[in-house]
Amino acid sequence: MDILHYTEAHHDFRKRLRAFMDREVVPHIDQWEADQGVSREVWRKMGRAGFLCPTLPTAYGGLGGDFRFSVIGIEEISRTNHGGLGAPLHSDIVVPYIMSYGNDVQKQTYLPGCAAGDIVTAVAMTEPGAGSDLSSMTTTAEEDRGQLVINGVKTFISNGILCDLAIVAAKDPHETNPHQAISLYLIEDGTPGFQKGRPLDKMGLHSQDTAELFFSNCRIPAENRLGEKGMGFLMLMDKLQQERLVTAVMGISVAEVMLEWTMRHCKKTTTSAGRPLSRSQAVQFALVEMATEVNLGRTFVDKLVVEHVAGNNVIVETSMAKYWCTELGKRVADRCLDLVGDYGGLEQCPLVRGFRDVRVMSIFAGTNEIMKGIAAKFMGL
Repeated sequence: MDILHYTEAHHDFRKRLRAFMDREVVPHIDQWEADQGVSREVWRKMGRAGFLCPTLPTAYGGLGGDFRFSVIGIEEISRTNHGGLGAPLHSDIVVPYIMSYGNDVQKQTYLPGCAAGDIVTAVAMTEPGAGSDLSSMTTTAEEDRGQLVINGVKTFISNGILCDLAIVAAKDPHETNPHQAISLYLIEDGTPGFQKGRPLDKMGLHSQDTAELFFSNCRIPAENRLGEKGMGFLMLMDKLQQERLVTAVMGISVAEVMLEWTMRHCKKTTTSAGRPLSRSQAVQFALVEMATEVNLGRTFVDKLVVEHVAGNNVIVETSMAKYWCTELGKRVADRCLDLVGDYGGLEQCPLVRGFRDVRVMSIFAGTNEIMKGIAAKFMGL
């Protein structure tokens, strides 16, 4: 059953994007993993082909599509079995801030480049001493002679090396209310006082350029504030539904990819008795159990996508989906490796990269403990 009711335009988008991934991404993944970053050129190619920011209006270079196009993008990137290409972060998490809260000048300045792949974006919230609790951030923004002076450090910033534009959360040190102190700022690469650290050496997502960002007396024009002063916390909260839904789609998509590969492997790999692994009852039961959970997760996520496209408030349900689907991805990765056996200990086994990459999904976009806390609050617990 097609819960999402994809149109011919959606199907055509998927067909073209899958061909693009097979041609322009898959052949380069091993090199990107070794280089700790994807090439800049693939971003430009994706943008020129119309695969970035599909929900942006056509006036800014997008397709004017709905969130279902974004879901297709996440699924097809997941199908490549690597998490280094941060296009969903760019297209579906960062750029929507500019579209929703930017003024006309900001939109005209940045959005066409974001859609074309000429501008790569990042969002800088997390700090060395402030993760999920945004109110405890220490990065400051002080007004000085018509400019804003930014000081602080951000860490674990995806797209941190390649980004041309960062949306940076910083607080007014003179505002006593921690939530009303936060504002968002647009800071371009190359701005004096803005420096990027080296790529962080991570357990997984080796080809994703995650980095620290340093701001030392970084001066930007006052007009680089995104939205109204002191509204940064509310703006971040407003966009969390889509961010967590994006992560839930990632989790379920990765689980599907790993399960499909494992099923193929078990069908074609024989035991010492000459029978396919898939003929073992224990293997069959394990695959059926995982397939059942994956189908349950997919149905839940697709329903939430429909609700989100309709503009409904499903922040509690997306928090649940983010938690459950990312945990499912970890469970599927672990159990699939068990079924594969010795081959699962080799780097050449595709499950190894998937196992590493899926692990962090339960941490980013708000830890799964935070997701449960949100659900508990709204359940009146």
